Amino acid sequence: MVRIGILGGTFNPPHVGHLALARHARSELGLERVLLMPANLAPNKPAVKDDPGPDHRLRMCRLAVADESGIETSALEIERGGTSYTVDTVQAIHDAHPDAELTLIVGADTARTLPGWREPRRLLDMVTCLAVAERDELDLDATQAELAALMARSESGSDRGPHLTMLQMAPVAVSSSAVRRRIAAGEPVVELVGDRVAGYIAEHGLYRTQSAVASTSGGAA
Repeated sequence: MVRIGILGGTFNPPHVGHLALARHARSELGLERVLLMPANLAPNKPAVKDDPGPDHRLRMCRLAVADESGIETSALEIERGGTSYTVDTVQAIHDAHPDAELTLIVGADTARTLPGWREPRRLLDMVTCLAVAERDELDLDATQAELAALMARSESGSDRGPHLTMLQMAPVAVSSSAVRRRIAAGEPVVELVGDRVAGYIAEHGLYRTQSAVASTSGGAA
């Protein structure tokens, strides 16, 4: 049985923290592959004025994983267009691979917002595992408590929900907003995004203006 991990986000731009999480989840959970899933338009997340757009973000994700074994980039949400709801994405992957075990990979801060996502119980009906990356600044007991009711029962009324796994990994001190700030300030970012992504950003002149540094708080849905 194929085991597929799904790691969604805006990836604006993708950075070494995203790759570290994908690698760790694949190794710890024994996944055949992890899909980086750049959103076309993320719900519940304010737009960055200088977002270069989904096509650029997709290309950067593909460059970021070019040398990664078992990590791929999926264009599913961008090709679908419109607002990118995770339940629609997981449904499409489930329909294409009905025998696969699907793992949804999220950060702990994003996990806490899951009850407010579109059709969260139907979403969890389709995944075998919800893998949550620990972050030191978050109370993990509170995260588990907040998800307890949602995880306990599937939409169909079954007493068995998906397995909740806490991914224990060393924190990676990088964020997309920090990368954008450094680019706007004319500082190098190769160590934060890798050679290929840094070269692409430079070639296309992305994130050069101050409006590109705006923070993008909020979760996927």
